[in-house]
Amino acid sequence: MKTIIVILISLVSFSGISQTPYQKGMQKALDLWKAEKSTEAINLFERVAKVEPDQWLPSFYVSYILVINSFGEKDEAKLKSQMDKAMLFMNDAKAISKDEVEIMLLDALWYTVWVAQDGAVYGMKYGGKITGIYQEAIAKSPNNPRVILNKAEWDIGGAKFFGQSTEPFCKEIQRAINLFEDYKPAGEFYPKGGQKRAQDLLTENCN
Repeated sequence: MKTIIVILISLVSFSGISQTPYQKGMQKALDLWKAEKSTEAINLFERVAKVEPDQWLPSFYVSYILVINSFGEKDEAKLKSQMDKAMLFMNDAKAISKDEVEIMLLDALWYTVWVAQDGAVYGMKYGGKITGIYQEAIAKSPNNPRVILNKAEWDIGGAKFFGQSTEPFCKEIQRAINLFEDYKPAGEFYPKGGQKRAQDLLTENCN
């Protein structure tokens, strides 16, 4: 579980010196999360979301952390509670910025938690939806390395599940790595990491 959290946290980069109350709150919450203090980070993001109703990122991060923490959760009641709350905050973020690609990636990740929890039950139910979300994200942002990486990782997972070769997706992972070199997020506090994860995937799955 800790390994999954570290991997997914690596997909977000923390930087910048805070100036406004919003910036201070966001940076402090991100620092708490980086220090693996998820509960404290979530609580602070929730407070920021309440006082900054026009900002989608605080609600996004509440949902994102809850989704990450749900991977590998064995307690069904706790899993459902976390995922329900994650969906509520993700919907809040969507209401503010409905076409944001990062929210689309989070949406796909939310469904992936269920597939990872029980592939036999949720694979058929959500697999097509996840693929559709990634296809929409790629169409919207075809040269975004985070989109390319997330889609490729999902495709690799599917290939492994069905006993197929992962080689067809290696070019996309390499393309993501190349694009990360010059990638700049759309705004402050936007997720922007992922290059190391892409390199690890390339090493693990491509000859």
